[in-house]
Amino acid sequence: MVKITVGSIGDSFSVASLKAYLAEFIATLLFVFAGVGSALAYSKVSSDASLDAAGLLAIALAHAFALFVGVSMAANISGGHLNPAVTFGLAVGGHITVITGLFYWIAQLLGSVAACFLLKFVTDAKAIPTHGVASGVSAFGGVLFEIIITFGLVYTVYATAADPQKKSLGTIAPIAIGFIVGANILAAGPFSGGSMNPARSFGPAVASGNFDGNWIYWVGPLIGGGLAGLIYGDVFIGSYSALPAAEDYA
Repeated sequence: MVKITVGSIGDSFSVASLKAYLAEFIATLLFVFAGVGSALAYSKVSSDASLDAAGLLAIALAHAFALFVGVSMAANISGGHLNPAVTFGLAVGGHITVITGLFYWIAQLLGSVAACFLLKFVTDAKAIPTHGVASGVSAFGGVLFEIIITFGLVYTVYATAADPQKKSLGTIAPIAIGFIVGANILAAGPFSGGSMNPARSFGPAVASGNFDGNWIYWVGPLIGGGLAGLIYGDVFIGSYSALPAAEDYA
């Protein structure tokens, strides 16, 4: 059963909440700067502008490492979401209120936009690459790819960070989250772009002024994240005793 809680404006503007929004902004900015920056860097050092196997591996590793660090640095303050799909998936399971989640979204989107404009500035207005489905892949195929890989990401977040019976996993949760993102980029990057993150796709779209197909990276990840929250929350967490407030992920 969906456990969505609306929450209140007062709670969403507490000192702790404001710190959480700032943490999400900074962590998302650094993650997107490294992720998009890795694509820009590869295009600069490679003689071939097209993405090849080496480029795909480099970009996947850059995203995996950057997300591991981003989640680790924000985990104790905001939960380390860095992704509207993760926030939505956790809201479905009742781990964050809708109102607070919306402010998380704003912080994440602003962080991504800021990162991309910073990249444009420091690279002397180099074109920012945007996500898009590959030739021969339909929009529906792209959405389906994004649903599947985002489901894997948010399911991993639940299993390693949001499950009240997880005990203490220390750095294992951020590592697992970073690894699943890197693996999913290797699997889906050549087809759908391997976003899993509306903020990661939104920032480059704003900086480049190109929103072609950007809806795919909202619809797919939000459906995938919501399904993961619903399934893990109901099938596994729902079978436990009542979730203590102290165990809330965010």
